[in-house]
Amino acid sequence: MTATARKAQPVSEATASPKTATVVAMPLPARRAFRPQAMLATLGRNVLPPLVVVMIILGVWQIACSHPGASLPAPSQIWTDSADLITSPFFNNGPQDIGLAWRVLISLERVAMGFGLAAIVGVIIGAVVGQSVWAMRGLDPIFQILRTVPPLAWLPLSLAAFRDSNPSAIFVIFITSIWPVIINTAVGVRNIPDDYRNIARVLRLNQLEFFVRIMIPAAAPYIFTGLRIGIGLSWLAIVAAEMLTGGVGIGFFIWDAWNSSRLSDIIVALVYIGVTGFILDKLVAFVGTIVTRSN
Repeated sequence: MTATARKAQPVSEATASPKTATVVAMPLPARRAFRPQAMLATLGRNVLPPLVVVMIILGVWQIACSHPGASLPAPSQIWTDSADLITSPFFNNGPQDIGLAWRVLISLERVAMGFGLAAIVGVIIGAVVGQSVWAMRGLDPIFQILRTVPPLAWLPLSLAAFRDSNPSAIFVIFITSIWPVIINTAVGVRNIPDDYRNIARVLRLNQLEFFVRIMIPAAAPYIFTGLRIGIGLSWLAIVAAEMLTGGVGIGFFIWDAWNSSRLSDIIVALVYIGVTGFILDKLVAFVGTIVTRSN
């Protein structure tokens, strides 16, 4: 048999050349490089515009109120009159002579109690109301009417009921801030998809499990919208209530400064109030962002 006529014999595994395994290195995730220029640019976009606006306002204010006989003090005069309140917010010279930071903290303590109760009770009532169409139709007009009552209108009733300024102020905060929490929670519960309810029936969840595991996470964006509105109303209510109930809070400080004709101190206190309210709003929004993302 010639070499061209022979069939090729199969090569056995023993005589076959071994195959070498190739190890492929997976690329590591690229690390985000630290870019100081990008951080400075972001900081400039967020900080520079409001800073420029504030400087313009202060400049116009200084020019308009620097002449003799001006009804309001100029920024330079405010610094001269109230430098201790600006540079030393935590001084403590006695029960009634404390820095504005301490007064803000005392007011925040009352806000925490009143708003905390409003958040808990409001979410529970809103969840119950949102579960029933008839309850929503019957109670929503009442909620809409009560939420328009000014905070100070509740103060005489609370003083008559509690006969003490501190619980009266906390009640005013509670009754003022609870309505947006109830309304937004009820709307959020009403908008829960039917698929979520069907899943709860399949899993045979009881009312408490449905409330904790499905209802609250699904309605969280609406709930935190109500909480953001409520925290702003709470801060407004405590300042107004403290003007009449007394104490050492920031609201009473403004009323006392007005009686003593200290306009510079009032303006500084207003800045403290505005900054604190801004921080409270951003804090609730930040918590809401974390909660809604985790869901």
